[in-house]
Amino acid sequence: MAKLNNSQNKGLNKVAASYDEALQGLSNGMTIMVGGFGLCGIPEGLIAQMVKMGVTGLTAISNNAGVDDFGLGLLLKSRQIDTMIASYVGENATFEQQMLCGELKVILTPQGTLAEKIRAGGAGIPAFFTATGYGTPIANGKETREIDGRHYVLEPALKADFALVRAWKADTMGNLVFRKTAANFNPMMATAGKITVVEAEHIVQPGELDPDHIHTPGIYVNRIIQGTFEKRIEQRTVKADAKQ
Repeated sequence: MAKLNNSQNKGLNKVAASYDEALQGLSNGMTIMVGGFGLCGIPEGLIAQMVKMGVTGLTAISNNAGVDDFGLGLLLKSRQIDTMIASYVGENATFEQQMLCGELKVILTPQGTLAEKIRAGGAGIPAFFTATGYGTPIANGKETREIDGRHYVLEPALKADFALVRAWKADTMGNLVFRKTAANFNPMMATAGKITVVEAEHIVQPGELDPDHIHTPGIYVNRIIQGTFEKRIEQRTVKADAKQ
C-alpha cells in the first residue's frame, strides 16, 4: 500500500496535539465508554485528563473500574462518576464501597451481554434478544420472549458521547491495530461513540499498517493522541522461591 504524500494527507490527520485537544467537548453529565480489560489496554492518559478536567455526573461504561488508585478508580475516588455500567467490580474497593452504600448507581451486566450491547450500538442495532439473564434480577423490567421453546431477554444497545480507547498502533488517519487482551473491548467501543478518541502506543504514517491486519478502520476514529503507559499489573503472583 503506497504512502500518501503530505498534500494527499492534508485534512486527514487526526492526531491531537494535547490531551486538552483530544477531549475537547467532553462535559458534565455525558456518557463515556472506556476500553480495557482489568488494567490491560486502558487509556491511562485520557482517564487522567478527565480527572484533571473535573467533569462530573458521568455515566461510565467499562468492563470494570480498574483499581482504587489507577484507571477508572481515579474517577470513582474523585466522585466524578454517578453511574457505572460494568460486568465486574474487580479489585476496586472504592467501587464496592460506593455501590454497597448507594452512593454510586451500578448496572452490573453479564460480560458477554455487555460486549454485545456495545457492538450492537456501534452497528446501529437498537436491541437484541439473549437467553443470558432470563429468570434472574437482570431481566426485571425488560421485555422477554419465547423463541423456539427457549426464553430470551431483550437487551438495549449501548452508545456513548465519547468512546475512549487504547490501541497498540494507529496511523494518523485513525486506522487501528490492537494487541492481545487489549482487543477485548476496545475495538467494539471504537465504533459506538459519537466521538471516538484513541490513545495509542505507537503512531505511524498512512500505509505503514498492513491493511489485512487493521482491526478498526479510521472512519470510526475522530482523534488520536500519543500516550505513555505505566503498564501496571493488577495481581502479581510469583512462585515462593522465585528470584525477586
